[in-house]
Amino acid sequence: MIAIGQYNDLRIINKTEAGLILTEGDKEVLLPYNDVPKNAEIGDNITVFVYVHKDGRLMGTTKKPLACVGDFAYLTVVDDSEDGAFMDLGLDKDIYVPKREQKRPMFKGDRHVVYVFLDESNDRMVASSRLTNFVEEEDIDLEEGDEVSLLIVDRSDLGYNAIVDNKYIGLLYTNELFDVLNPGELRKGWIKKIRVEGKIDLSLQPMGYGHILDTKDSVLEELKESGGAIPLGDKSTPEDIYARFKISKNAFKKVIGGLYKDRLITISDHEIKILIDHEAE
Repeated sequence: MIAIGQYNDLRIINKTEAGLILTEGDKEVLLPYNDVPKNAEIGDNITVFVYVHKDGRLMGTTKKPLACVGDFAYLTVVDDSEDGAFMDLGLDKDIYVPKREQKRPMFKGDRHVVYVFLDESNDRMVASSRLTNFVEEEDIDLEEGDEVSLLIVDRSDLGYNAIVDNKYIGLLYTNELFDVLNPGELRKGWIKKIRVEGKIDLSLQPMGYGHILDTKDSVLEELKESGGAIPLGDKSTPEDIYARFKISKNAFKKVIGGLYKDRLITISDHEIKILIDHEAE
């Protein structure tokens, strides 16, 4: 069965004036000649992205779309009207966003995170910026501490909403961020907490003691490379700490506290120094 809005592995069965005819054994797909790979012959199998042309035919392309059906993606509006907007999909065909599927009005030149799906009435690809209608909120297959991929969506009163692993939606809290985030940005993140109501709290830093152990080694190595001293200590600002080590002040204090207990460093308000004996090693 041909999956519209997805990649399909199809067999070449014929050549016409318009292009190659491909099939999976049931339906046929037209692949225009400007998309045909060199040396493609009848009987060969070829992987193409399939969509519905405006005349209702199934069309194939070897171009790579910016999103497939089932994907969340950050796309650009290339045209708008009273009924809806069209967004660039990276193909000869743009994707339509009906007015009812726009969380806020879309205008030419805007960029939005949208979800791509099939219109059940005609199998055409459409998109929606009403993301909460498409994320999974039950049976969340994640655990606290898991590493995940994040697609930054937008800013809210509490922080930044982000799509998690192309399935869920979560929140990065402003007071825990030291980087500037932008909609459409892809980030690596970690699950901080999964709430009873299915809400997901996120972090841009690994969670748990294992991360502290790794960071202790990193800080110690940085000290050695910096001549034995770094101008950061108990009273340094969270921003300065994050700029140097990409960790929160709380995590930093745990790290240097552990190094101090191990008698590897000394700590002052605005400096940590490696102990001479350890530096000699």
